[in-house]
Amino acid sequence: MVSDLDIYRAANLLIERHGTEAELVASHRANEMRARGDTDGQLVWRQIKRAIEALQTAPSGPVH
Repeated sequence: MVSDLDIYRAANLLIERHGTEAELVASHRANEMRARGDTDGQLVWRQIKRAIEALQTAPSGPVH
């Protein structure tokens, strides 16, 4: 099992390297894992993709 911290670290690295394409890269990796029959790998890449989505979403709520 991969920790949430490691998931977010991987997401940040993908964002740094691929910018707005990071989510697409994570999605492709998840698909590669699925094609190989690696369900654990697919799950990790889906978690990374969700973390990228969260990190790239503009914050909501009041500004302090």
